[in-house]
Amino acid sequence: MLPQLPLLPDPDAVRLTRAVRGHDHTGAEVSLSVVEERPLTIYLNSQEIVTAMTIGDYPEYLALGFLRNQGMLRDNDTVTGIDYDEDIETVVVRTTRQTSYEDKLKKKTRTSGCAVGAVFGDMMEGLEGVVLPEAPLRSSWLYALSRQINTLPSLYLSAGAIHGTVLCQGDQVLVYMEDVGRHNAVDKIAGFMRHYDVPAGDKILYTTGRRTSEMVIKTAMMGIPILASRSGFTAWGVEIAQQLGLTLIGRMRGQRFVCLSGENRLIRDADLSTVPDEDRRHRRKGAEDEA
Repeated sequence: MLPQLPLLPDPDAVRLTRAVRGHDHTGAEVSLSVVEERPLTIYLNSQEIVTAMTIGDYPEYLALGFLRNQGMLRDNDTVTGIDYDEDIETVVVRTTRQTSYEDKLKKKTRTSGCAVGAVFGDMMEGLEGVVLPEAPLRSSWLYALSRQINTLPSLYLSAGAIHGTVLCQGDQVLVYMEDVGRHNAVDKIAGFMRHYDVPAGDKILYTTGRRTSEMVIKTAMMGIPILASRSGFTAWGVEIAQQLGLTLIGRMRGQRFVCLSGENRLIRDADLSTVPDEDRRHRRKGAEDEA
């Protein structure tokens, strides 16, 4: 059974931030809330797969989504258990299928993303046969989502140094995940969808970070036809999106956005005279997330 939606960040969760004391530019003592960063080791059955640096929330979703997006957990695999041990920061995902990925783990390459930005040498193989649905995208939805997401409670607004990824349907926010790495935030969304068998064809994935090739690939492999962001693009990310027919929206600020792929889905139905510009507080968000 699905949890109550929308599923949103909890900036007040005890384990996610800590208070750190320091001094400002005048020498005055200050106390800042900073994001925690902790290792999480992911096992698939008896094999250790990876150790990810993460804020530590939703470890089961992160493990499921990571394995799903790396092609190690197949859509037809039966997951018999997900065991999380908080004391040793470990998640074990168990399946009925016997698994061994020794060769695959030897040829992993690091991507341009932060945290666990690792994909494998055969990363493109997962895209074979991917056909994304012709789901419509209304510009009015984009403006409504941007306003909602920018003002929802989040670790970004309370502590910074964090990336966000949001699963949306129409102009509604369904699931909002944050992490120190944009890849982790996407994997948490993928894990949530895998766990609850959430259909992807009518969804939008919104991210605060730039669209790299891996971000585009993960979105397509999840079956989501639309990827939107406040930030920019990489050339390879755009190229892959165009090849797959994925709608790629970026640089969403106030009344402005750019579509570099999948223009056929876009319906410009918004009255721009009713769309407010962003205030200064939220303009800073995109600049920091480009890092």
